Amino acid sequence: MSKSHRSLTVAGAKKGASPATVDQIKKRRQNPTTILSLDSDIVSIILAFLDMFDLVRCSLVCKLWNAIVDSRSLREYYERKMKNSSIAGSSEFTKAPLRVILREVAMEQHKSALQCGDFYVDQWKGHSSAVALCRMKRGILVTGMGDKVIRLWSLDSYKCIEEHSVPNMLSLVDFDFDESKIVGLVGSHLCIWRRNGKRSIFPLLEGKFVKGSCMRYFDPEAVVGCDDGAIRVFDMYSRSCSQIIRMHHAPITCLCLSGDQVIVSGSTSGSITISDPSSVQQVATLRSSDARGIRTLCCNSASQLLFAGSAVGCTYCWDLRTRKLLWSHRVSPNVIYSLQHMQSDTSTLAVGGIDGILRLLNQNDGSIVSGCAVEDKLLSTFQSSSGSIQIRKGRRLPDYINVDLIPRTGRPSITCLAVGMKKIVTTHNTSDIKVWKFNSNISF
Repeated sequence: MSKSHRSLTVAGAKKGASPATVDQIKKRRQNPTTILSLDSDIVSIILAFLDMFDLVRCSLVCKLWNAIVDSRSLREYYERKMKNSSIAGSSEFTKAPLRVILREVAMEQHKSALQCGDFYVDQWKGHSSAVALCRMKRGILVTGMGDKVIRLWSLDSYKCIEEHSVPNMLSLVDFDFDESKIVGLVGSHLCIWRRNGKRSIFPLLEGKFVKGSCMRYFDPEAVVGCDDGAIRVFDMYSRSCSQIIRMHHAPITCLCLSGDQVIVSGSTSGSITISDPSSVQQVATLRSSDARGIRTLCCNSASQLLFAGSAVGCTYCWDLRTRKLLWSHRVSPNVIYSLQHMQSDTSTLAVGGIDGILRLLNQNDGSIVSGCAVEDKLLSTFQSSSGSIQIRKGRRLPDYINVDLIPRTGRPSITCLAVGMKKIVTTHNTSDIKVWKFNSNISF
């Protein structure tokens, strides 16, 4: 570079950027580069780094991404991976859309991990006092109960990403959530916590809202089960009770909503009632052999099966289309507090209760596939933004084992559980939260 050229460059640097450079910067700020502005081949390369389950989620983002996920190049890449893997019957999937293939493979991995894979348990102190409720959706965990605080956690980092307080003088009974808000039953009120930090409480409706015991929420309605045997359906936008449906002659203990918005409720009498809000009447009543009551319900919309857990350790399965009891088994010596399955999974049902053993059942026949417990020995710890995370190894229990021989420290009562992809979250009416992380024996 000549001396004169060098001096011009220095002078230009002192005076600031050229007008052309400034215009380019302004243009970039006005029209920032996003992933949607990238060439489809580049997006294909990026998506190839994702695992199957995340790739299926990406196919639902927009029409463009759905087309890229089902593109020839990405399809051939995953077909080669499946042919080189240990996945049984992978060649049978090649005629289906790629997202369908990957969903099937992901479900096989999930089933293999839960039923026979090794697992470890991560545990941390999530609340200052007893945490008894948990809900999980799309990698977000929500917990709460005794300390009047609801917390949202990232299951990737175990970081508390949000915290909401329960109004004074009211106790948290139950809650549910979606992407924008948490809806909770507090005392005899419904409360909404917006994800932007705002909180609002429904006004008390005298004579219409007796003590509630459970609730479920599906936008735009919240369904509350009450001690007088009726359910109240509340509209989230008008903040009014739109329906009161008599379901039982005994207090309602649990609720679930089917995919077609049919309401199912269990009671202390052991009966289960199905109701269609559009007709404001009962559709059917299902009977169990447990007079001590139904404690938990869940519905599999993919298979149209209804599962129930009772106060004496029995599990039941009905076909919602025929109202026929398919199977019933006593899988625990005492109360079952919670049973759940991952959405779209038609193979495995997770069951937890007072004896603290996590049991995995076959959804088709109710047989116990595996019983799981946590070993006392601490493997390691690491620090996160939420504090110390303890890692312990889990163990599969043999069929013949006497549960009473397992120390209570390794099996605190499971008050609630939530099932995700190759993981199960449990709460135990203590300050701790546990994440059971299962490894699949199927390689891909």
